Amino acid sequence: MTTATTHTTALSPTTRRLWARSRGLLIALLLLVITGVILAALQSGQQHGRLDPRSPDRPGSQALARLLAAHGVTSQVVTTSDEAVAAAGPDTTVLVTQPDVLTKRQLTELHTATGHHASGRTVLLAPGSAALDTFAPGVRAGSPVGISPRGPLCSSPVARRAGTALLGGLRYTAPDDATDACYLSGGLPTLLRLPTSTADRDTVLLGSPDFLYNQHLSEHGNASLALQLLGAHKHLVWYLPSLSDPSSLSDDERGFLDLVPTGCSWGLLQLALAAVVAAFWRARRLGPLVPERLPVTVPASETTEGHARLYEQANARDRASAVLRSATRSRLAPLLGVPPTHAHTPDILLPAVHARLTTAPGAGADAHALLFGPTPEDDRALVHLADQLDALEISIVSQERHAPREHPDR
Repeated sequence: MTTATTHTTALSPTTRRLWARSRGLLIALLLLVITGVILAALQSGQQHGRLDPRSPDRPGSQALARLLAAHGVTSQVVTTSDEAVAAAGPDTTVLVTQPDVLTKRQLTELHTATGHHASGRTVLLAPGSAALDTFAPGVRAGSPVGISPRGPLCSSPVARRAGTALLGGLRYTAPDDATDACYLSGGLPTLLRLPTSTADRDTVLLGSPDFLYNQHLSEHGNASLALQLLGAHKHLVWYLPSLSDPSSLSDDERGFLDLVPTGCSWGLLQLALAAVVAAFWRARRLGPLVPERLPVTVPASETTEGHARLYEQANARDRASAVLRSATRSRLAPLLGVPPTHAHTPDILLPAVHARLTTAPGAGADAHALLFGPTPEDDRALVHLADQLDALEISIVSQERHAPREHPDR
């Protein structure tokens, strides 16, 4: 019980010192984390990303979604390829906001799903070569141009009703079967509508999505053009591709570990085993400890004072009192005629002490409590113990000096 209590007391100041030194940094880190959590919580429900129909931000499309809803068009937001394929039904417009992030397999599955239905439309925003090869074979993307208000410059009723609109971006080569090639730049359209084998289904390619943003929807004829392109059918699937989509990984795509040669894994295993064996080899004892002469001589008084300061800082009264008692017993044993090997044995040392103290001052003192007693409760008690041990030792030494000595007969 005494040992456990003593260890707890000795560790408490160390904990307090560590807390005093590091509490400023910990409080600063805590405030930083709390601030980040609060900012994330405040912004988590406000920004949904570019072209998101739920976002009221400038690059969002919430205004367009509400305009479509006012004209009886229901919108459905999907973020995975499987959801887009499942939602692509009849009389449905599928808007793909980022077709270039889709894999070849995703594009093929989506094209197959939309082609099964006789009526519908697929709108691709700024599609690249991969999406064009799947949805618009024969069409090639040209160099991009700046985005600015442009006139229809075509006979399409949709474009003529909308008039000037904010278009640009990628330009496309118009094939012979193109129905509408509008908003030209350098002779190439930035809006291209292509028919399919089904009369009521078509594909629309847009070089830029800027006219769909909240910040530009009210400008020029952007709202009219967006409403006619995306509101031609009763249902609109708003496909926002995500890089976290599980289906975005190609079947033949390999991870980092797949690129590591097979022999390297065996080599690493052998190196790990060698490291373990070397650790066991170096950790074994090589023999008894050999004393080594110190480079400098430290006075005993400085060593004693250093130990005392360490005991005081650690509040280790148990260790300090044990050292004081052990040193006193070691010095008293030769004076009392007790062998050094039994200096710390109470049954042998104490009778000799009591026999010597019968005629000495303070003979009523409890020698057992002084030499083998419990740990002092506080520093004052520790100092008092040291004084009592000194008095006991002085008393015995003094008695030893004044004791009559026997002289051999001449």
